[in-house]
Amino acid sequence: MTLLDGSTAPPHLMRLFVAGNLPPATRDAIHDDAAPLRQATSAVKWVAASALHITLKFLGEQDEQAVGDLTRALEHVGHAHPPLHIRFTEAGAFPNFRRPRVVWVGMTCQDALRALASDIDAALRPMGIAPETRPFQAHLTLGRVRGEMTHAEAATLADAARTFRPMGGFALQTVDLMRSELGPGGSRYSVMAAVPLHARGT
Repeated sequence: MTLLDGSTAPPHLMRLFVAGNLPPATRDAIHDDAAPLRQATSAVKWVAASALHITLKFLGEQDEQAVGDLTRALEHVGHAHPPLHIRFTEAGAFPNFRRPRVVWVGMTCQDALRALASDIDAALRPMGIAPETRPFQAHLTLGRVRGEMTHAEAATLADAARTFRPMGGFALQTVDLMRSELGPGGSRYSVMAAVPLHARGT
């Protein structure tokens, strides 16, 4: 943007990512199912039900003027992928429950979600967004470990995870361009654009 004095205004940057969002009832059900995990340890910062989502691509700080181009790139991806009927499976941890850093819920449709994430990666690369370097594993982050967890807490958490039986699933019908804003209560997410998944013939 050029100002009246001929100078250029600094870009308005937004922290963006691409996600698969869950219906509110599904988010609430998963959060309720995970209550035994939350009761197992206080060393984890648990994600609120309203913030549960599947991260497909982290974009970092982007100029707000790029939102239109990002959305159009995602629309090309949406034309190539059908909606997915996803069911949740087990609880897990990265890298493992001996040294947990992230607690998550697994899901079906791993191959289809991996292909979707790969195509998103390829579609955004011409816009200067770096490709992912780690293998993609679709998951729903439940919480992140704060500081160090004792061996006893990790064992209690692992025991709770073994009995975790998430119920139900949902239909993923859009990929959403999301904005993340950090506030006093944590990150707040808002949908900038919802792009349908509607491959021909589905």
